[in-house]
Amino acid sequence: MFLLGIILMIIGVVIIVKPSVIWFIQENWKSNDNTEPSSLYIWSTRFGGIMMTLAGIGGVVVNFLK
Repeated sequence: MFLLGIILMIIGVVIIVKPSVIWFIQENWKSNDNTEPSSLYIWSTRFGGIMMTLAGIGGVVVNFLK
């Protein structure tokens, strides 16, 4: 559980810092004009990154409390 928490935190921080990388991996191939992600997509992706980071922190904390 500890390792999974660390992995979730790392991925969450990457998503928060660089949401455009996630857009490029997941959504770029769907775009005809190769534009940048919208501000709503960036906001929602960062929100997901925050939730993922919090879940990772929770997993690490629970492991230490055992």
